[in-house]
Amino acid sequence: MSNPQVQTVTTGADKAKLGLAVALVIASLVAFYLLSKQGAAAQWGALLVLLAGAVATFLTSESGKALIAYGRDSVKEVRKVVWPTRKEAIQMTGIVFAFVVLMALFLWMTDKSLEWVIYDLILGWKH
Repeated sequence: MSNPQVQTVTTGADKAKLGLAVALVIASLVAFYLLSKQGAAAQWGALLVLLAGAVATFLTSESGKALIAYGRDSVKEVRKVVWPTRKEAIQMTGIVFAFVVLMALFLWMTDKSLEWVIYDLILGWKH
């Protein structure tokens, strides 16, 4: 089932920006390895400058703008969350631990019961 409200429009300029961003990432890696004889400062400088350029180019594209909008919306939603108080968190944690202990006991008793039925009653093996 398709959603008619979702539209993906990619312009040539947007594709060029994404291509340039990818090219800058590749150029940063190539520069890092080609500048190995120039020293660590030159290597890392070229890497960081070219990667910063790639990020800046990506963020000016439609995909980058959508990513920024998604981040802003996520922050708004996180601010709406009602977090439990310390007392509520401790109570819920205690309930979870109690349930885990009860389940462990139930599974242990089930295992031992099946072991007794199969090995002692059916097969006649005594441990």
